[in-house]
Amino acid sequence: MNLHFPPWATRPATLVCALLLAAGSAAATAIGGARLDQLPQQWRDEQGQALAFTDLIGQRVILSMAYTRCHSICPATLGQMLRMQKLLDARGEPASFVIVGYDSDIDNPASWRQYRINRRLERSNWHFLTGTHQAIRQLARQLGFEFWSYDAHIMHDSRIVVFSDQGLFSAAISPASADWSGVL
Repeated sequence: MNLHFPPWATRPATLVCALLLAAGSAAATAIGGARLDQLPQQWRDEQGQALAFTDLIGQRVILSMAYTRCHSICPATLGQMLRMQKLLDARGEPASFVIVGYDSDIDNPASWRQYRINRRLERSNWHFLTGTHQAIRQLARQLGFEFWSYDAHIMHDSRIVVFSDQGLFSAAISPASADWSGVL
């Protein structure tokens, strides 16, 4: 069988960029009207305590997904979220920062507790959550987080989603662009 591809598809970097752009545009349409109360609600935090997203309505919520064993994308996303925290602190504006684990087998309460300790994330407005495989996939789909397993790794895009204090979707940000000045 002879397969023919357009010239751009034979260059791996170009193909990956095209796939990520397609995924990004699909993700953008997936989250347009998202609300915290319409997302899966049954999560456990790093202490093993139940937490629902509706518990966070009343202040801005800045949410991302990550996994505890990530060594590149997740630390960069966390760095952007820490910068956002610093900016909001300077303005005296409260916010909850939420990280939801991609893999509930690995990103369990104990591993999130250790993650917080290792990164000195001691503030009470930070929440590291785990849920069922179904809840994680549903959340990712609703908020446009693309991820897949590859060997022992989870491949994923990088994004941060912001909800208003009323629990309404405000923006989706790519930490790679680092342009969230108009969002906060």
